Amino acid sequence: MPLLIACKGKSGFSAKNTAEDVTEGIDGHGLTAIITGPTSGIGLETARVLALRGVHVVMAARNLEAASKCKETIIKGCPSATIDIMELDVSSLESVTKFANEYISKGLPLNILICNAGVMVPPFSLSKDGIESQFATNYLGHFHLTNLLLDTMKNTARSCGQEGRIVLVSSVAHSLTYKGGIMFDKLNDEKSYNSYYAYGQSKLANILHAKELTRRLKEEGADITINALHPGVIATNLARHTTFISVLQNMVLKHFQKNIPQGASTTCYLALNPKVKGVSGEYFADNNVAKPSDKAKDAELAKKLWEYGMKLTKS
Repeated sequence: MPLLIACKGKSGFSAKNTAEDVTEGIDGHGLTAIITGPTSGIGLETARVLALRGVHVVMAARNLEAASKCKETIIKGCPSATIDIMELDVSSLESVTKFANEYISKGLPLNILICNAGVMVPPFSLSKDGIESQFATNYLGHFHLTNLLLDTMKNTARSCGQEGRIVLVSSVAHSLTYKGGIMFDKLNDEKSYNSYYAYGQSKLANILHAKELTRRLKEEGADITINALHPGVIATNLARHTTFISVLQNMVLKHFQKNIPQGASTTCYLALNPKVKGVSGEYFADNNVAKPSDKAKDAELAKKLWEYGMKLTKS
């Protein structure tokens, strides 16, 4: 059931609008976008709608078989769609590096990078790199991917005369995190692990990433924007690890939750809509600028996280 009641914001859109609504009439031909986590939920809908608008979509997926089926489904509904599939596991820094190198070697342009892949409140585990799994998947892999593809995005923006856009799927849950925001000293400590706080920590990191990278890009005059967003409460398989959230969705949140086309709208709005041209370092919800938590506005925490991320990805 779609969300039925919502008020329009300054953008002219609300939580009720779908991804097709916010991109209606926009011609994406000539643009190339990478989407992580494109085989289900809002990632799949984002891929479908961008392809529908003429964007060349690169599905960066861990499961190539699932991605191939998704590609077939999209093309059935939009025969003119241009879609490529490449293998990427964002929880692995090696996989991220391999993907970026392969992408760069193809000589493809890159106008839009959508960091959508994620995991939500799983039991404690470490990635192949020894990093807590939610931090590794939701933040660190995307941080590394962004850095590796920045030069490609800068070159594309210069050559085509159109700003590049990086979109980070965060969550309102970024406000529910550990004391201090990011638990740098005990990030990978199982005894200190709280699945909900760790999820919030990883989503807070996305917003801080947007803040700090915006500062850096503005300093060098690069024509690239980066924004984070809360997609809304959506019934997807992201909540598969938690019975509590599933029960909450079925009993209470179902009256407030969005369907998948509505959930993908803010991502597509930030990726394509001309109303956000030049807007960077912001946090969006329901297709409008929203207020993040105080920790998400902490410039010093953002710098510290950047340095921490660089250390982890270079080690």
